[in-house]
Amino acid sequence: MKNLKNLLLSKVPIVILLILMQLGWFLWIFKKLRNQAHWVNFALGVLTVLMFLAILMSNQNPSYKIGWIVLIGVVPLLGGLLYLLFGNKRPARRLQNKILAAEARLDSLAAQDPKLLKGISERDAGLSRYILSAGAYPISGQTKTEYFKLGEEMFERMLEDLNSAENYIFFEYFIVGESSMWERMKEVLIRKAKAGLDVRVMYDELGSLPVLPQNFRRDLTAAGIQVVNFNPLVPFLSMVMNNRDHRKILSIDGRVAYTGGINIADEYININPPYGHWKDTGLRLEGEGAWTLTTMYLGLWLANLEDEIDYSTYRPELTPDLTETENLGLVQPFSDSPLGQEALGLNVYLDIIWQAEDYVYIFTPYLIIDYEMIEALSLAARRGVDVRIVVPGIPDKKLAYELTQSYFRILLEAGVKIYLYSPGFIHAKSFLSDHKRAVVGTINMDFRSLYLHFECGVLMLDTPCLKDLHEDYLDVFAKSKLLSLEDLAKNPLVQMKRAVLRVVSTMF
Repeated sequence: MKNLKNLLLSKVPIVILLILMQLGWFLWIFKKLRNQAHWVNFALGVLTVLMFLAILMSNQNPSYKIGWIVLIGVVPLLGGLLYLLFGNKRPARRLQNKILAAEARLDSLAAQDPKLLKGISERDAGLSRYILSAGAYPISGQTKTEYFKLGEEMFERMLEDLNSAENYIFFEYFIVGESSMWERMKEVLIRKAKAGLDVRVMYDELGSLPVLPQNFRRDLTAAGIQVVNFNPLVPFLSMVMNNRDHRKILSIDGRVAYTGGINIADEYININPPYGHWKDTGLRLEGEGAWTLTTMYLGLWLANLEDEIDYSTYRPELTPDLTETENLGLVQPFSDSPLGQEALGLNVYLDIIWQAEDYVYIFTPYLIIDYEMIEALSLAARRGVDVRIVVPGIPDKKLAYELTQSYFRILLEAGVKIYLYSPGFIHAKSFLSDHKRAVVGTINMDFRSLYLHFECGVLMLDTPCLKDLHEDYLDVFAKSKLLSLEDLAKNPLVQMKRAVLRVVSTMF
């Protein structure tokens, strides 16, 4: 029954139905309308041209437009119907309005100290001001940062902080799976809720659907925990549910917060990982940055479950050691979403590449990029920047890996170094440049993360943990295989297949 439910909630039945409709259309033309087919085809041609114009006039990524134009040109009926169903990449207006209203209500909870922006370099201040213009994401000099190079290391630290919670726990993950990891967290969440703490759990149904623990909601609500299923799927209408909550946020009392690539399932802490060693990373914030992640959480929470609580009372006081400590660097958490015109995560990544002088190091599980990102990486390498990208040695999705491989040649020819993580699968998402600036978060280098999903990341400028991040990169490079042009597939059929995949990769 669970597998049947998954199938009904997926896009597969709709795509199959539309393919059958296209075939039926051809049969109808050839058998029933032999004399009138030219008029029908003329009308269909006019409709196709109008759809082309609508796509060209839209504010969409050019790669996205090309894919749809090719598909509609080849199979007009199927392509047109698919575009009407899948082409709208923005959230439903009702959800969009609720999120914007919730974020406006919370804007005053995270204010920017103008003195900080005056005290940093113009280059970094420009990036920080850009992030600030996209939302209530202030940069802070009063945040301790701790970097974790593996999920299992971060998980043990998370449990310590969860057990020390005194007021509230806010939990938001893309995947919550049946696992020992979840069982250990669940025990703490239920115990704290029964002790009177405000415990809230938010998860994404699409991400968790195949693996969600049995009686998940029932067990939590019975303990007094509030549960929100973000943007619930509707059978046979899931094709309009493109925008998923891919964020990972755990906030404890607003004073400590975690983010990164790590979901709640055993493979993320290397218990029976399915693709070799699972390399994932995360970040612990303590101080003002943790509060910013907390306000991000509340923005999506209130869009799903409104209440009249004054959340300013949830803001913790900074501990004395944070207010007096120097040289913590600067931290600026940010949230990216499909609501606005800005592709914030993409633009932050691009700015780091453009401004790099010595090196740019990148961890990403998927490398499915557009022309702008290809040019930024290639130009950086050509002007002498040491650009290195680590992708999985053992992929989790074969088609996604085929797409990733399709970009290897053009990047290698430009001088970009590409490493395959030989021990297994790398799920980490991070950028590091010049020992000065970095981003750790949830944002993959693929179309869905950069344009469709709700994501989050943390920009760090001169924070002490950049040293740990740099050491982690060097360790991973040593364990990985450095690709050369001789390693790439030369079979023209394989290259053609990958070229076709690149055309359609942005559409779904």
